[in-house]
Amino acid sequence: MPDTVNGPPPPGAAPPTEHVLIPWATSLSDACQQALTALDDARRFPTLHRLWGRLRPADRLEGDEYTLVPPHERVQAAAWGWPTDQPPWAALLARADGLSLGEQAWGLMTPCHWHLGHDHFTMLPPDELQLDAETSRALFDAVAPLFTDEGWALHWGAPLRWYAVHPVLADLPTASLDRVVGRNPDLWMAAHPQARLLRRLQAEVQMLLHQHPLNDEREARGLARINSFWLSGCGVARPINGPSPRSVDGPRQALLQGDVTGWLQAWDAIERDTLPGLAQALEAGRPVQLTLCGERHAVSLHPAPAPGWWARLQARWRPPHLRPSDLLASL
Repeated sequence: MPDTVNGPPPPGAAPPTEHVLIPWATSLSDACQQALTALDDARRFPTLHRLWGRLRPADRLEGDEYTLVPPHERVQAAAWGWPTDQPPWAALLARADGLSLGEQAWGLMTPCHWHLGHDHFTMLPPDELQLDAETSRALFDAVAPLFTDEGWALHWGAPLRWYAVHPVLADLPTASLDRVVGRNPDLWMAAHPQARLLRRLQAEVQMLLHQHPLNDEREARGLARINSFWLSGCGVARPINGPSPRSVDGPRQALLQGDVTGWLQAWDAIERDTLPGLAQALEAGRPVQLTLCGERHAVSLHPAPAPGWWARLQARWRPPHLRPSDLLASL
């Protein structure tokens, strides 16, 4: 999910909201759910708990774990005024890679490895593939004619970013890469009528890569073969109409690899590096927002209004505020 840089507000404008977005703040895995209570330790996470006492859940984005676009991407898309069911990430990334977009529809083709288990495939995290630019470019050049023969245009952007251009991509719903990593890709294949050609091309790419000598070299070096691709982020480029939240990617990177220990260490880094700035902004009276995302839902926390004397008196008999683990378990 790309970020953008925003300039200073115009004179007289309200100060911008300090918005921190945490993708994959939690996951539905049993191991992560059991580890959530570690975040309730105020000695280990003092800044988190200081903020927790001042912020209250205000906005909740509902969904489920089967939507094609995960909550953190929908939050970012909404902040930019984009459609949340099909954000055109590919065009944004292609522009950042120096490609000329025109009025065409783009799709992000991520070279990947589908690991065959006992009864189904599982997609490995692409960042683990150690795919260098030279090998990526050679594999790209090998598969490109399969697409150009069908009237598609392909562009190379980076080792893990290939791009497809075709009119059908303007409205082709595809699952985010975050939905597919660590899971069976077959479950996320598009059911759109136009996806039949895509599935055929994917099968042809798999056959071609299976016998490519560069994959034999990778296997000899102990690296996973590049044996497929995943298409995502389809659509025509859209302007960014809104501020960009500050996205903290550590928990996401850990959980996509199934690393709950790394996820908790990422929260330690958030406590150390991210939350103090949010707390300082809150103390200074500036608007702040903390958005936590799970696999199904996202919730945004905003400053609670200062309570009057009656509210303070009532608070003595109210049940305690939700602990961090309680809220995260609901996402």
